[in-house]
Amino acid sequence: MSEATPNGTAAAAEKQAGSTPATSTDSQLERPGLLRQIAESNALMGVLAVVSAMIVGSLLILIADDNVRNTAGYFFARPTDFFGAVGSCLVDAYAALFRGGIFDWQASSPARMWRPITETLTVATPLILAGLGMAVAFRAGLFNVGGQGQIILGAIVGGYVGFAWDLPSGLHMLVAVLGAIIGGALWGGIVGVLRATTGASEVITTIMLNSVAAYLLAHLLTTAAFIGAGNANPKSLPVLGSAQYPKLIGGPFRLHLGFIVALVAAAFVWWLLERSEIGFQFRATGLNPQAALTAGISVPRVTALVMVVSGALCGLAATAPVLGTQHYLTGSVAGSIGFDAMTVALLGRSTPQGTVLAGLLFGALTAGGTTMQAATGTPIDIVLVLQSMIVLFIAAPPLVRAIYHLPAPGSWRRRRDGVAKATAVAVNAAAGNKEA
Repeated sequence: MSEATPNGTAAAAEKQAGSTPATSTDSQLERPGLLRQIAESNALMGVLAVVSAMIVGSLLILIADDNVRNTAGYFFARPTDFFGAVGSCLVDAYAALFRGGIFDWQASSPARMWRPITETLTVATPLILAGLGMAVAFRAGLFNVGGQGQIILGAIVGGYVGFAWDLPSGLHMLVAVLGAIIGGALWGGIVGVLRATTGASEVITTIMLNSVAAYLLAHLLTTAAFIGAGNANPKSLPVLGSAQYPKLIGGPFRLHLGFIVALVAAAFVWWLLERSEIGFQFRATGLNPQAALTAGISVPRVTALVMVVSGALCGLAATAPVLGTQHYLTGSVAGSIGFDAMTVALLGRSTPQGTVLAGLLFGALTAGGTTMQAATGTPIDIVLVLQSMIVLFIAAPPLVRAIYHLPAPGSWRRRRDGVAKATAVAVNAAAGNKEA
């Protein structure tokens, strides 16, 4: 028996290393199946992050509902009342969210029925544009927290051109858009130059420039050049009609040309990052700056250029409220677009396609939140919680994978290498036993 065991081990090892079993094993482990590829994909991670956030949001909606809390008080006496209240509450809340962001089947006219989807596209327009700016910076290894300031500078320059200059229609709009792009690019370029020449952290400098931009706007809204002579209201002169984005649909719809501009910008960013030489330099610098420098890429120049492009896209985002919907400057013209855009870019995995889809999702949540609050009394702050929870789950992929028991990316490759290593060890051991 003592001799049979080594010989049996050697035969088994040789059989495992033979052509037929090895071929089947290698073919199974050489590349993962379709389901495993889906389970390891980043797209599934984004979907599950949204689903997880919706689950947390559902719990908050239930806690905020009076009927659910009342029926929970006598749950053991009549549990059906509680479950009925839970179902009714969630159905009413999410139906209202859908009616406010996509399609309102309860509206009295076809125009009112389709107005929610146009509102979603309108709200999503600046988020998509600013999100593209963030995505460019993220792909290059930079964290642009200054979208808010860059939007404000774009609004200042674009808005001033819009109400102070008198140009022919069409040309006026193009010049105002160009002014907004230049304003954002200038504000982002300051950060890029500081990072490239002094190594200053772009996170700190962008945060500081956000405050500078906000105070600059507040000061300008006290000057006669912006608000007019003899006016004390901190609100700029209205943008001339020749500089405004034209409406894409007439009637009560606010959807304007800015949405088409956002789609064109997304196509441009895709070409820039995936097909152009400078885009390759952006991605190479983001993946490994030292290797990019060794390959002859000027990392300081790329850093400065990345922030210029990122700031230009954020400045372009300012045209949505200034030239498209609001048509004047106020202290809150940027809203929270600059900060929401970071969430949009993260959810979109810093790709143009993903950023567009994430912007549409956030636009629907924002547009539908008002209807949800009006129809069901659900606090609109829950929409902000949903957005925050999406960020949380996106920023913690291991948490999401642990919750849903998903394999880690590349685990099949590690398994393949482990099997190959174990097979080699067994073959070597078998060969040693045979020689002995």
